[in-house]
Amino acid sequence: MSSRPRAAWPLVAVFTAGYLAAYLLPTIVGRLSTYLGLSSAEAGLVGSALLLSSASAGFALAGRVEKYGARRPARAGLVLAGLGYGCAALTTSVPLVVLGVVVGGFGSGTATAVAASGIAAQSDPHRTSSLGLLSVSATAGALYLTIPHLGGGHRLPFASIALVALLVWPATSRLGGPAPAGAASPVQGRLPHRRSGLVLAGGMLVWSMAQNALWGVSSRIGVVQVGLSEVSVGAVFAAALGAGLLGVMGAGMLGARLGRAVPIGLGTMIIAGSIVLSSSADGLGSFATGEIVWNTFYPVVLSYLIGLAASLDVRGRWAVLAGSASSVGVACGPLLGSVLSQQAGYAVMGLILGAVTLLVAAPVTAVALHTGGRPLVSGSVRRRGGAPAALLAATTGSLPGAVPKLGAPEQAVTEISVPGLRRRRLVRSAIRTAGPAGSAGQSNAYASTSER
Repeated sequence: MSSRPRAAWPLVAVFTAGYLAAYLLPTIVGRLSTYLGLSSAEAGLVGSALLLSSASAGFALAGRVEKYGARRPARAGLVLAGLGYGCAALTTSVPLVVLGVVVGGFGSGTATAVAASGIAAQSDPHRTSSLGLLSVSATAGALYLTIPHLGGGHRLPFASIALVALLVWPATSRLGGPAPAGAASPVQGRLPHRRSGLVLAGGMLVWSMAQNALWGVSSRIGVVQVGLSEVSVGAVFAAALGAGLLGVMGAGMLGARLGRAVPIGLGTMIIAGSIVLSSSADGLGSFATGEIVWNTFYPVVLSYLIGLAASLDVRGRWAVLAGSASSVGVACGPLLGSVLSQQAGYAVMGLILGAVTLLVAAPVTAVALHTGGRPLVSGSVRRRGGAPAALLAATTGSLPGAVPKLGAPEQAVTEISVPGLRRRRLVRSAIRTAGPAGSAGQSNAYASTSER
């Protein structure tokens, strides 16, 4: 991928097409069970196959998007998504539906991997990931409002995902092509922050598995346990995704002012409580409250997790690997939710998932604290014995962009030792203004003015 930052909206469009299948998972699983005669566990297994295929595409493309360029794999992924989900929508044969789901899932994962790599290369990965989640939440919410009124059996959800993939195709023309032959990669070598990246990827796997274990059976909780109709459940999901839009917009406005650890840790605790409330609901009020609170904070925490993964490697390798690990958790979620609900009931399932969510919050928040840096505020960066650097620059008319924005990670300051000047004491007369007319010795003296 080119080192020059590109417009974010093509990445947001591709991200929406890749992530939409996961957002529509409850209606996919519910309709496969209702209209194709599959049991709850079998329908959940089909959903898991879709998301495992998506995760495998991410693992295969990690670190390779630069080589192929963003445009070519994005187009390949959208074609596979259109063909796979389109074929699943056109047949009633269960084996062919499963085959279409697997092919479409691989296409979704390819598109998501391309978008994740591009997001990591943006100047503000968190803002771009928030825009992506905002777009996919709005698209899924609109579909949840319309699909229950149109019927169509199992075909309509798959056809909707295929149609979105085709509509996103023109946006790929604004993506970068392959790197020129012989061009060096901007960042080479091993993955940076290996330990933190592995902990984050493992945490996102478990975190996503717990979330989607409930999401995969939420439709059945509303219909079976609460006694709602499919239209009512769809309205609750649309309202929940609408609240998610507000949450994502709030996260985008908040940015890095509180760092990443506070939104991730506190948001995950609220999510755990809403999981328990939603799974134990016995009426419309408690079910809707649990789903709305949960979906408000879920994309907020996810946007910070994606931004955290993107910050670990500018080439986007950790963003793709952590995203693929998350897809594995998403894939295991529907099956886990179906098995737990059948064996222990929805309420006990919610208690288990809430406890797991709380447990995984600790290591993920620790990664955010360890690698996210402290928030940069006035006075956090000082010259030795002097005024705060940010405040000093703001009052002396420094060049724009010379001072980090509020919320940016604090930058390390490295002292430079100048040979030949260690053993003699500097006096004020030895310091001259560096410039074109100055000698080399004067410039070196100016460069060594930091106190020792």
